[in-house]
Amino acid sequence: MTYLFAGASSHIAIAAAQLLKEEGHKVIGITTKANLPEYDECYTVEKYDIGLLPAIEGAIDGLVYFPGTITLKPFARISAQDFMNDYQVNTLGAVAFVQTYLANLKKSTAASVVFISSVAAQNGMPFHASIAMAKAALEGLTRSLAAEFAPGIRVNAVAPSLTNTPLSERFIATPEKIEASEKRNPMKKIGSPTEVADAITFLLSTKASWITGQVLAIDGGMGALKL
Repeated sequence: MTYLFAGASSHIAIAAAQLLKEEGHKVIGITTKANLPEYDECYTVEKYDIGLLPAIEGAIDGLVYFPGTITLKPFARISAQDFMNDYQVNTLGAVAFVQTYLANLKKSTAASVVFISSVAAQNGMPFHASIAMAKAALEGLTRSLAAEFAPGIRVNAVAPSLTNTPLSERFIATPEKIEASEKRNPMKKIGSPTEVADAITFLLSTKASWITGQVLAIDGGMGALKL
């Protein structure tokens, strides 16, 4: 199988690429980062500028869109530009990614798309208005495309809670912040990139061949439990 990742520098993307490579699959990573020599073991890396995705020949069996933002501000302080930036990166970027490689997906006999949402899309959280809107739109896109592309292409999303990645490092930068975040989670922990990657690679695989239009919560119960 051949898989294509946008946002190849994401720690979750790297973990997923490693898992897929161990299974004998090929993973192409596309990224805006200038130099990624440390990722050579996971990817055939393509560089691209925002809005200019590289042309790829042949069938692609799976797409995963990893780029994301975390804009946490009081609602009164969120600017129109903040809202637009979150929507552009999280939602319109995913649209452009799938549109660019849709013809490649149609050449596969077991094609799949996975988006990265957030626990905040379905659960009211203070200071999350901008990112919650963008991710909720992404979940709507997930279901709409799943219906439109069925039965040939499956489309799903994962919705993590707080995960230990550079994107969220300011929220877990001290022992006190880590302890507070763990206490808020029913499983009393912060997620790891590998735990989210496991769910992504499952949804890409033929083991999930009867799953489409779903948003899989990888959140330690944050979205479903009240303790």
